[in-house]
Amino acid sequence: MATKKNLVIVESPAKAKTIEKYLGRNYHVVASLGHIRDLPKSQMGIDFDHDYQPKYISIRGKGDVIKGLKAAAKKADHVYLAADPDREGEAIAWHVSHILNLDPQANNRVVFNEITKNAVKDAFKEPRSIDMNLVDAQQARRVLDRIVGYSISPILWAKVKKGLSAGRVQSVALKLVIDREREIKAFVPEEYWSLAAEFQKGRGKKFAANFYGYDGKKRALPDNAAVQAVLKRIDKQRPFDVTNVTKKERKRFPAAPFTTSSMQQEANRRLNYKTRKTMMIAQQLYEGINLGKEGTVGLITYMRTDSTRISSVAKHEAATYLHETLGEAYAATKLRKNKNPEGAQDAHEAIRPSSVMRTPDSLKEILTRDQLRLYTLIWSRFLASQMTPAVYDTMMVQLEQNGVIYRANGSQMKFAGFTKIYQSSTEEQKENKLPDLVIGDQANLVKTDPEQHFTQPPARYTEASLVKALEENGVGRPSTYAPTIDTIQKRYYVKLQGKSFEPTELGEIVDKLIEEFFPDIVNIDFTAKLENDLDGIEAGQGDWVKVVDQYYRPFAMELKTAETQIEKVQIKDEPAGFDCDICGAPMVIKMGRFGKFYACSRFPDCRNTKAITKEIGVECPKCHQGQVLERKSKKNRIFYGCSRYPDCDFVSWDKPVGRDCPVCQHYLVDKKVKGGHQVLCPNGDYQEQVQK
Repeated sequence: MATKKNLVIVESPAKAKTIEKYLGRNYHVVASLGHIRDLPKSQMGIDFDHDYQPKYISIRGKGDVIKGLKAAAKKADHVYLAADPDREGEAIAWHVSHILNLDPQANNRVVFNEITKNAVKDAFKEPRSIDMNLVDAQQARRVLDRIVGYSISPILWAKVKKGLSAGRVQSVALKLVIDREREIKAFVPEEYWSLAAEFQKGRGKKFAANFYGYDGKKRALPDNAAVQAVLKRIDKQRPFDVTNVTKKERKRFPAAPFTTSSMQQEANRRLNYKTRKTMMIAQQLYEGINLGKEGTVGLITYMRTDSTRISSVAKHEAATYLHETLGEAYAATKLRKNKNPEGAQDAHEAIRPSSVMRTPDSLKEILTRDQLRLYTLIWSRFLASQMTPAVYDTMMVQLEQNGVIYRANGSQMKFAGFTKIYQSSTEEQKENKLPDLVIGDQANLVKTDPEQHFTQPPARYTEASLVKALEENGVGRPSTYAPTIDTIQKRYYVKLQGKSFEPTELGEIVDKLIEEFFPDIVNIDFTAKLENDLDGIEAGQGDWVKVVDQYYRPFAMELKTAETQIEKVQIKDEPAGFDCDICGAPMVIKMGRFGKFYACSRFPDCRNTKAITKEIGVECPKCHQGQVLERKSKKNRIFYGCSRYPDCDFVSWDKPVGRDCPVCQHYLVDKKVKGGHQVLCPNGDYQEQVQK
């Protein structure tokens, strides 16, 4: 008689494949494909009369999966639940144990922070029971999110338009974007001036300095009159005296290894990855990549974490690698203690490579381009965090004449330290070497450069800065940022203009209603307190029913008021200024899922619609008959196409400029580049100077 195998249940097939190779022939690993039970989609699914008990049902379409799990469990000697090591993973394990009638107190829960042979085998030596504190924390979030979403959304459908939604975290994210837009509109620019100058000692190299002040004090230059007053004091025939020279050694320390939030931000800034894309690729790297002879290996640790903590084993391996490749001068002997973000759960290590010995170069032929770019970012950031600081020689020189003070600041790298491996996109350092100067030296003023400036409004949120704002305000958790940002775009509450979010008219209407009738939902402090209460449940310091009740009771009062007092919002159709080419009725501009579009005013009797396009004043370079139009894709990305489509299929992501390349006669385009715009040939034969 054949011996029974142990059954291991994980969430994804990729993870199942990797783990089965590590565990060997006595284990059979299968995937639940995520959650198998959830609240019903067709109703609230919460029993308000009996302590908010959720009415879980099997997820539609998961019948065959559940059948397969039950059949496999019957044949198994022992069942292990090895879902991800977080609240969501614990909840999946709990739901699976319920479906399979397993004892939740039994030691059948296995967790590991990285999918490597040693980590997986070690985890199976110490199985534990399901952590009901984690399950309750997830359940409290799920119940509250369902109550908020399923209570407010029908009101929005009835009073504004169908297909809208509201949620705790998404409403705060939308409010942040709208509040920033209000700041920008209310911003009044203020004039100020700078007065840069160029100096030269003898026939030496020229160096730049900036106006500091006069008569021993720092002074601002609010207008041109202030600039002229300074210039009148300067005698151009006389040199400036060097009155102070300060030389220091400055150290720059490496950033902490990635948390989920910092990884999302840096991938957005440096790689231009959307938050969802970053998490999708990180999941692939975590679950396992086939490395050929070595088999399938998880290349990074668990990617949903708010901790910067690193295991001693990983630190030792990094030190070994640095000693062998760069030398002991680059390996930090005493590492700085990285402080976790406030409110961090610290349940898992920071995101790092499962082995630093797997260098990005060694994986070039194995990983896809996107996987390699993200892995390189994670690998280099972790390794840099274990390295010595960069050391700079800095120098400040003060120059004076007739009471007018200029200061020049210089910086020169003395030792590269961690920058040999990694430099953050927000802290790139420019060197500026000053000539050797001592107190008593003199330098001639070569030229002054007065320049008028105006203060700038705060920048609109990008994906990176919105994630940072949510994290800093304690709203949401690492796993919620990607779906939140995705939702507010899908609902067309915000749109991406370049890399920045702008609220839409629809987003402003929804935000106004929620702010007026459900102020707690968009109150950042209120939402952050809820996150802390959920953390308390996870730590065993709170009862999930009491937490839900505490938040539901005031919300129920607001709900009653909203149902009776919110008036129907009419989103008026704007006249398009031309008639329908099918029935002759006036065309109007309507609001749709992907933005505004032209539609016949006789809808639904006439269903004629047209995309809103804009001529750019350029003849189609392909057919030379139509005009090039600016259009928008379903993902709200601007592209350019011929007005004669589908007869002419010309299309371009870059804006044609109406001129041909002098080298190959291909049409030229205006392309966004770092620092501005550049006219160039798509064939790479010709390019013009960058226009800032």
